[in-house]
Amino acid sequence: MARNRRLILSSPPEIWRLLSDGRRYGEWVTGTQEVLAVDPHWPDVGARLKVRIGAGPVTLDDTCVVRISEPGHRLQLEAKAGPFGAARIAMSLTPWGEHTLFTLDWHPLRGPGTRMHGLPVDYAVAIRNGMMLTKLARIAVREHVASDRHR
Repeated sequence: MARNRRLILSSPPEIWRLLSDGRRYGEWVTGTQEVLAVDPHWPDVGARLKVRIGAGPVTLDDTCVVRISEPGHRLQLEAKAGPFGAARIAMSLTPWGEHTLFTLDWHPLRGPGTRMHGLPVDYAVAIRNGMMLTKLARIAVREHVASDRHR
């Protein structure tokens, strides 16, 4: 399992607004080229998000299904990437004063990732997820500052 944590200088409700807008997934999820479809009831349990992931001309369509949704606190997805199998992505938001401690856990469920699971794969995933959390934090802080200006 790869685990990343990041203190984000925005409140849990502000972070949840970003997570609950499936169309914005591509802004912060590293490797996403395009959001193809979002169920209208995203991020309710069972909702699906379809994205195209990859680098350059090498792409793969991926579907994420919401498995657990506790608004403002926790979102757990199952990401299915064709021949690469599936992984669990668990996100939790913990209030930290006025800010949010964001925790992201990734664990392979099916496919080749389960056989290659261990230090090298977890390390690579942790680097990718760290980049994602940096992007998410930048977006959240930018929007937090913008909302403060409008008040």
